[in-house]
Amino acid sequence: MSSDHFIEFRNVSFAYGERPILNNISLAIPRGKLVAIMGGSGSGKTTMLRLISGQIRPVSGQVLVDGRDLAGMNHAELFEHRRRMGMLFQFGALFTDLSVEDNVAFPIREHTRLPESMIHDLVIMKLSAVGLRGTQGLMPAELSGGMARRVALARAIALDPQLMLYDEPFTGLDPISLGVIAHLIKKLNDALGTTSIMVTHDVHKSLDIVDYVYFVSNGEIVADGTPEEIRASPSPWVHQFMWGEADGPVHFAYPASSTLQQDLGLKGSQHD
Repeated sequence: MSSDHFIEFRNVSFAYGERPILNNISLAIPRGKLVAIMGGSGSGKTTMLRLISGQIRPVSGQVLVDGRDLAGMNHAELFEHRRRMGMLFQFGALFTDLSVEDNVAFPIREHTRLPESMIHDLVIMKLSAVGLRGTQGLMPAELSGGMARRVALARAIALDPQLMLYDEPFTGLDPISLGVIAHLIKKLNDALGTTSIMVTHDVHKSLDIVDYVYFVSNGEIVADGTPEEIRASPSPWVHQFMWGEADGPVHFAYPASSTLQQDLGLKGSQHD
């Protein structure tokens, strides 16, 4: 990994009330790289994105972006940090009452004072980048799932962000649309020189496009490496996650099931 880190977690812990989510996590993401954070549901992946965007602050430790500790930023500095950041939400999250053009133009109008003629040209440029030139007059309801996700991607890159966050960008897509989105994410990351973090469950497609992977389980980093290192990893946890196996270090049953089994056993013995 490069020494020029754009994002760093230094011994970060976080909890929602009494429920711990992250436990003393440390990681570093180099400038201009596309990094995936993977793990099971509830492992803390999306919480990490919220920490990076400054929506929440760690209980302990530091989250640094471009060398600055987010916890030390005031409201104006956090606003500027988010202006330099793009976000592709799960399922796209387009504004349903706005046209494609107005959806993509929304962040430009919010953060700049450019004339409408220039905003229109920028929107066309961003739509062209995701292969959707000519769709600017359509409404979200007229788009397929894959097209809607690409419009959302065009909106996310509208201001040429230094940092891109992807929260499950492949969810709900058919295999062809998934491949198109994955290709676009990689292509745009390379073209813009953006530092990108992608939270995803899609292991195999992600390993085709990312530069590095962190696996999170129970609020801790349990494995990390390049795609080649992850594919060759001897870790039973990584193997189970990659191949979706029911048996392994990650148990199917919730811990309380032992009590349920005991109850069922007691009821069974009463009928004997």
